[in-house]
Amino acid sequence: MENLGLDIKLKGDRVIEHIPSTKDKALRINLNENIYGTFAEIGAGQETVRHFFRAGGSSGTIAKAMSAYDKDFSDAIYGIESDGRYVTESRLKKMLTHEVSLIEERLDRTKHPNKMFFSYANTVATIDFAKQFKGHGWVGIKYQVEPDEEYNEIILHIRFKETDARLQQETLGILGVNLIYGAYYKYSDPKKLLRYLYDHLDKDQLEIDTINFSGPRFAIVDNRLMSLQLVKNGMTDAVMFGPDGHNILPAAVLYKKNILALRGSFRPVTNVNMDMYQKSLEMFVEENKVDKDNTFVIFEITLSNLRSEGEIDERDFMDRAELLCSLGQTVMISNFQEYYRVVEYFSNYTKARMGLVMGVNNLVDIFDEKYYRHLSGGILEAFGKLFYRDLKVYLYPMEEEGEIITSQNLKVHPRMKELYKFFAYNGKVVDVPVYDKDNLRIFSRDVLRMISTGMTGWEKMLPKGTADLIKRHKLFGYNPSRVLEKH
Repeated sequence: MENLGLDIKLKGDRVIEHIPSTKDKALRINLNENIYGTFAEIGAGQETVRHFFRAGGSSGTIAKAMSAYDKDFSDAIYGIESDGRYVTESRLKKMLTHEVSLIEERLDRTKHPNKMFFSYANTVATIDFAKQFKGHGWVGIKYQVEPDEEYNEIILHIRFKETDARLQQETLGILGVNLIYGAYYKYSDPKKLLRYLYDHLDKDQLEIDTINFSGPRFAIVDNRLMSLQLVKNGMTDAVMFGPDGHNILPAAVLYKKNILALRGSFRPVTNVNMDMYQKSLEMFVEENKVDKDNTFVIFEITLSNLRSEGEIDERDFMDRAELLCSLGQTVMISNFQEYYRVVEYFSNYTKARMGLVMGVNNLVDIFDEKYYRHLSGGILEAFGKLFYRDLKVYLYPMEEEGEIITSQNLKVHPRMKELYKFFAYNGKVVDVPVYDKDNLRIFSRDVLRMISTGMTGWEKMLPKGTADLIKRHKLFGYNPSRVLEKH
């Protein structure tokens, strides 16, 4: 079969998908007489626009292509950033807004009634000379799908994995073409658009760790769900979103911060979750090396937890996110099943003290050797990675057959006793001494069952306001008619 500029994916002898080549994607954009706009690329050459120049027919597509490499020139065009940095989301947004405003200002709409304007931009730092920092960047497009429509926007953050600047430049160029092509021809299905960003690229070349969609064509897109797709598709190991539901760059919010993280299912978030968080935070900010004003709290949900019932239920995920965001919390979705991996991840951004909040069962699981068989150094390697950092575990007690279980009387495997004592008695594990005993009888799985089966009484087990939210939006299978039937 002749390729004709297409990559062909095969399953056995069956063709399952045709992927247009990078050249064909650029050419299709160029041959659309109504797509017209500018390219502004800073930091890695004009890698995206060159694909459009080489494809042919670019005169009807490219209004302007520029690289404002000199910092003074860049500042003169786009303004000065308050933090003095250039590879930031703020910088990218200023570039997109400025370039779109120039198109609107310089082209008469009456002469170009059918034109769909766009501005593509990136601001990137490729690998440094010493090869110590691999590089990263912000990439985005602001564009119209109809001439008289408001602009849509897709903005993403990337991390390079290749160790050669030239290869990184080529990767950036292909990504840019994929983004522009997807923006115009795949916008109706953002999940597919995400996957198409990796056409002709490998995940070993590039990581996408943040993406946000906005504008009329994406009015019903929830960016938290797009974050989940990034982790689910293996494009990154962790994503974060704030209380407003907007995806945030982990590096930007974690840099040099004291971090307190609470892992859970939050299905739904309960009084015990919030008590664990509040009591541990009070203890954490009293630590010598912790600055209260520089402390960042994260509620973490692992991908394995989301898959605990089989395939990921996106509605279930959104229900959890809705409640956590309503409580003003920042949420992280990660692919880190083991605790040491999340600590390693945080350590990429901070050397300050960190804290992990966990219940007794979670701590006991940490001392189970079966989770570390894939490591050459086994559990000792994992614990070296976990507790080598400036880290403390804040342990919330558990009630078992009328007995309160703490760090002093919990039971680990006999082979792990001495290892546990070493960490527990060296101040790495700290009990939460003040707690509400009634909370120890609250379990998310019980609350979830009560909600979905129409039982009453679960409302008092949840933080203030969340029960009303569950009822109003019918979260977690809540059905008011089911409750009425019981009465």
